[in-house]
Amino acid sequence: MIKNNPLQLDKAVSYSKVDEIKRWIPSVIMLPVMLWLVLNRGNYSWIDNADLVIHEAGHFFFMFFGKFIYTAGGSLMQIILPSLITWYFFRNEYRTGMQFSLLWLGQNFINISVYAADARAQMLPLLGGSKVYHDWHYLLGELNFLQLDSEVGYFFFGIAIIIFIFTLLLPLIIHD
Repeated sequence: MIKNNPLQLDKAVSYSKVDEIKRWIPSVIMLPVMLWLVLNRGNYSWIDNADLVIHEAGHFFFMFFGKFIYTAGGSLMQIILPSLITWYFFRNEYRTGMQFSLLWLGQNFINISVYAADARAQMLPLLGGSKVYHDWHYLLGELNFLQLDSEVGYFFFGIAIIIFIFTLLLPLIIHD
């Protein structure tokens, strides 16, 4: 029978404490970013340029499904792409990758919330200028929800906040 060395047991316990702390590092890094995104809703940053390309690509990919889906395709792609990346990291059991892709998904929901809330005012500058129509003005108009543009915007903003909270708490759910 081999006796346990007390020094080895203490070492194992200390490693598990260090591992526990390391699990929370992505959440600690993301918290100020999330707070900035929430408190600066409508202010654009460098990542929004990539989101714009993805949004426009969404229109291209959905152009064969009729005008309504074509129009929704931009915002849909902003949700689909980060969701697929999150799914990839989930399937490969990589929590940190999930957290960063969920951060990106939440940031996209904030963008969509601003765009939807602008449906009646149509004050946001659009790629293509006056030659193009406002996606959310068209979508909400078709659904007879145009008068609820602010509420729709806050709904998407609420989804972003829920995603952010879930992202921060992910180390409680998924252990590396």
